Amino acid sequence: MGCCFSRRRKPGQDGQQQKQQQEAPGGAGQDEAAGEEKAPQYSWDQRAKIDPKDYTFSGLKDETVGRLPGKVAGQQFIIQDCENCKIYIFDNSATITIDDCINCQIFLGPIKGSVFFRDCKDCKCIVACQQFRTRDCKKLEVFLCCATQPIIESSTGMKFGCFQYYYPELALQFKDAGLSIFNNTWSNIHDFTPVSGENNWGLLPENAVVQDYVPLPSSEELKAVRISTDATRSIIPVTRGQRQKNSDESCLAVFFAGDYTTANARKLIDEMIGKGFQLVQTKEVSMKAEDAHRVFQQVASEFIPLLEKGPVVALEFNGDGAVEGCQSIVNDVFSGTKVFVSESKASASQDVDNFYNFADMQMGM
Repeated sequence: MGCCFSRRRKPGQDGQQQKQQQEAPGGAGQDEAAGEEKAPQYSWDQRAKIDPKDYTFSGLKDETVGRLPGKVAGQQFIIQDCENCKIYIFDNSATITIDDCINCQIFLGPIKGSVFFRDCKDCKCIVACQQFRTRDCKKLEVFLCCATQPIIESSTGMKFGCFQYYYPELALQFKDAGLSIFNNTWSNIHDFTPVSGENNWGLLPENAVVQDYVPLPSSEELKAVRISTDATRSIIPVTRGQRQKNSDESCLAVFFAGDYTTANARKLIDEMIGKGFQLVQTKEVSMKAEDAHRVFQQVASEFIPLLEKGPVVALEFNGDGAVEGCQSIVNDVFSGTKVFVSESKASASQDVDNFYNFADMQMGM
């Protein structure tokens, strides 16, 4: 397909180059005539040819279009010059560029690399990606999961909320795209071109309903995808991000790598939210012994042997009584599992700062 960011080749350029090769002394035509042996055949020559049209939506107006799970399969995708369209990519991809789109509603499944919006306006989107960037955009409203810090440039009226979406194939698509469901910096926006006295971005309302922004697809083909926008079923845990905390008490809980790490973390989230506490942020990251000493301090030696098994999953909860509540649930539900939980309200704030400062440095943020 070529690079998404490359310029379009001028018409006739390929044909002109071929003609010059054939006419030139010792060119391709002469070589073919001279060569009697057939070129060797390799296994990659037998691969199915990729048609760029299958990975492009261009020049559409007032249409509902999409790709079902398995139809993109990690390829690049291009969306350009669309107006008043509903667009759904229910699959993982390599990169996606969206150019010159107006008043569109867009769902983009997990993107291994970057998603880049350019010269778009009045669009509502749900996006999961490694890198998120906009340039020269106006009034985009995005429910976002982004592993790195999202960047906006020369863009105004941008609003962000936490990704919340489910369909059966989505978890495996996140894995195929190399994205962790616990690494989501959706609200940590970097404005590359700030304007003094103005704010080019903000957060969507806490009670924003996903389907009010990007409705479920209406076409018969796309209705086959079994979608839920219920926050409790979302593949990505719904976090508060940088919204103001309701309490001055937070609690850090850290699960260590094992067969049920993800399931255990999701279980604790459900239990804590069920008791009225709020999930502020999550993170999945690898740790070394020296990192453990910095984060877990006096009890580090208890957890260092567990670090060799793989990355840890950390959760920050907020609310009055969060430490006691988390300790109680961990003791009752995860009695056979090693879990770090803040010891007291006094130490919890430092626990959170120690861990997330380390994690941000580890992930280069």
